[in-house]
Amino acid sequence: MEGSGTGRLEAFSDGVFAIAATLLVLEFSVKSFGNLGGELRHLWPSYLAYATSFLTIGIIWMNHHFCVETMGRIDRTLMFLNLLLLMTVSFLPFPTRLVAESIQRHGDEKSAVLAYAATFLLMAVVYNVWWRYASSGRRLIAEAVPDRAVRAISRAFDPGVPLYGITFALAFWSPVASVALTFAIAAFYLPSAALFDRVTD
Repeated sequence: MEGSGTGRLEAFSDGVFAIAATLLVLEFSVKSFGNLGGELRHLWPSYLAYATSFLTIGIIWMNHHFCVETMGRIDRTLMFLNLLLLMTVSFLPFPTRLVAESIQRHGDEKSAVLAYAATFLLMAVVYNVWWRYASSGRRLIAEAVPDRAVRAISRAFDPGVPLYGITFALAFWSPVASVALTFAIAAFYLPSAALFDRVTD
């Protein structure tokens, strides 16, 4: 598999991203239709968790696409790291449901949000390792890709782990604020997709 192309890796990744994003909507459920309006309003934690998780998966998918575009080849190590990244992405619907249900039912919100924040933190760590492995010393980067593009992508990755570390720590103090900050991080990274698009042209 040394020196193989990137097409199959990207196609498999796209499938996992799509399934993970689709599964998120299955976490919505209405207990009673007697007061449907009230039930729908009561689902606001589900809406917040869904929007946060979906946006994050979508942004990871977009940036994953642009990162892979810079690669001229892949190897077994990158494939393994890619599997680890996809494993964390596909796990995300579970803590998303935990967060929504715990906030709605006023259960153990802290534990649920800690699991949610830990998943995002792990995802950021794996994603960083994935890119650093491919880009270090231009190990897997295509010859035609300029160094400035590699540096720009690396800079965009730099805040990820510290920011998600803050959301994890914040969950001990305010679970809802932690989820809100996670949403803000997704909004922060949305413009990075456009940056990746410019630097990889």
